[in-house]
Amino acid sequence: MATIEFITKEDLRQFRADLLQDLKEALRKPKLLESNKEWLKSYEVREILKISPSTLQSLRINGTIPYSKIGGLMYYKNDDIKRLLEGDKREPSI
Repeated sequence: MATIEFITKEDLRQFRADLLQDLKEALRKPKLLESNKEWLKSYEVREILKISPSTLQSLRINGTIPYSKIGGLMYYKNDDIKRLLEGDKREPSI
């Protein structure tokens, strides 16, 4: 015997909220890299590269990502992040 499941208004509200959040994230990420912003904050770089704070710190320490520190905040040039992403391109193997 098949079971009947009911969808409540709260289920629909939660689905809508989750969907809107996912859409906002999907629309925002490409804009960070393609934006005219010259400088990005640490959280923006982490979103673009999909890395943790400790990984970003390691990339700073080993010199992979140049940065500027003003007060307690780290700033990264958007062009440097683009170059980092483009520098790891690999040719397809035949």
